[in-house]
Amino acid sequence: MVGSHLLDYLIENTNWHIFGMIRWRSPLDNIKHHIDRINRGDRITLVYADLRDSISMDNMIRDSKPDYVFHLAAQSYPYISFNSPLETYDTNIQGTERLLSALKKYAKEAIIHVCSSSEVFGRVPKEKLPINEECTFHPASPYAISKVGTDLTGRYYAEAYGMCVITTRMFTHTGPRRGDVFAESSFAKQIAMIEKELIPPVIKTGNLESLRTWSDVRDAVRAYYMLLTINPIPGEYYNIGGKFHLSVKDMLTHLVNKSIFTGKITIETDPNRIRPIDADLQIPNTEKFYKHTNWKPKINFDTTMNDLLNYWRDNTSLKKRYINR
Repeated sequence: MVGSHLLDYLIENTNWHIFGMIRWRSPLDNIKHHIDRINRGDRITLVYADLRDSISMDNMIRDSKPDYVFHLAAQSYPYISFNSPLETYDTNIQGTERLLSALKKYAKEAIIHVCSSSEVFGRVPKEKLPINEECTFHPASPYAISKVGTDLTGRYYAEAYGMCVITTRMFTHTGPRRGDVFAESSFAKQIAMIEKELIPPVIKTGNLESLRTWSDVRDAVRAYYMLLTINPIPGEYYNIGGKFHLSVKDMLTHLVNKSIFTGKITIETDPNRIRPIDADLQIPNTEKFYKHTNWKPKINFDTTMNDLLNYWRDNTSLKKRYINR
């Protein structure tokens, strides 16, 4: 999701040539509107590589010699990390090491964004809210642990090798193209399918009590661009997030109220969607990033939810199959 929106932003707002890393099996649905440009070689080149393959990472960086790097790639689904922790650690921690090692060899002067996560803070006591950059890490999943490793690896390369690596902890961001394994996108997809009478009017949920700070993915990628182009400071790290706080339960209610379905929609807890432990208070202090860049979110929560729901209403795959996630 995020990479595709970043591509949209860079095509519209820069004259850069953009290299996008993909694997041989990577779906291109989220960038299908750029396929003609890609086929023409017009400012976009897709490069086959994998974070778990150091040779491919070396080849990619040696051939592209980037000036700016947005490291967004990860095993990014917290729930699956409980079942696949080693894959998550390898992809996210060692993958970041492989990327930064390749950059050290072939593009040491590049300005690099390492995308950590607000999940590194995990279980935060109320007295430490809002969460600032110095809050103690207390990760609540193997995914969050992997992002602690990602976070520290980025800062290590800045301090040890003098590279311009900057780390972000982005709080919840969503919008169109969000994968259906994430709560708000799963809810939106289920509502769209209920409206099309593809499934019964029952929304399956996990933990609804978590409090989140919501922002739009399109605001997030604008923040990432500003991060690397407005006086980038090697080794710095920033919390980035919105200003709107809402529980997952209230977010679901907001989406349900937007449905055009005329019958009654029932909410049902699915035990398979419950994490063993959850980060339940995610409210950031973003003053550090704001003071440095003057960034602030522009897209309100209601617009984000509208666009997410309409994305699933318009998704043609809904007419063909139902993936039970």
